[in-house]
Amino acid sequence: MSDDANAFQTALALILGADPDLFGVVALSLRVSLSAVLIAALIALPLGAALALWRFPGRGVVIVILNALMGLPPVVAGLTVYLLLSRAGPLGEFGLLFTPGAMVIAQVILVLPIIAALTRQQIEELHGEYHEQLRSLGLSKPRMIPTLLWDSRFGLMTVILAGFGRASAEVGAVMIVGGNIEGVTRVMTSAIVLETSKGNLPLALGLGIVLLGLVALVNAGAHLMGESARRRLG
Repeated sequence: MSDDANAFQTALALILGADPDLFGVVALSLRVSLSAVLIAALIALPLGAALALWRFPGRGVVIVILNALMGLPPVVAGLTVYLLLSRAGPLGEFGLLFTPGAMVIAQVILVLPIIAALTRQQIEELHGEYHEQLRSLGLSKPRMIPTLLWDSRFGLMTVILAGFGRASAEVGAVMIVGGNIEGVTRVMTSAIVLETSKGNLPLALGLGIVLLGLVALVNAGAHLMGESARRRLG
């Protein structure tokens, strides 16, 4: 049997045996990514909805910038957070660098533009469809926001899942601001890079399988949410 086959079998054994090192890394990864997505969603959903409803000078520029930030390179986000949180940075006094908190901040910066930009698109389309009905009910724009967000909840869940997929698969930013410290800031993506470089293929493969499974679940969830939304609208 080849070394690759042996490594794959060992990786499966680590997963099925609930290896504490492997699942400790997985647990931290989920905690960081879910926290980042929750914070980003709380900010981005109302921000995207407000941008969809209000017209103001420079709105087009704001939309272009927001769309551009959807493709923000993770290493740039990581470097920005590093400079902010380093000892010489404006937020250095809080001592967040090389902690899970710094990793959450970096992932929020990556995820927030995605959720905000896609939310704006969905709310703008929905508002155009129901504009007359909402006006006839005498709803002001601030009161329209929760109504429109709730009505597009299935589509927005897909948006949030897309944000989670981005956060959980990201490696550059978390390595810069987290430092890949064992038991403290080592998440799945950074651990895969490290263990592969060390030649520890079973653990790297095990983490890769779990990460692939999470990505598959996220995509399946997004697909089901999209189908539910289409059936509801149809």
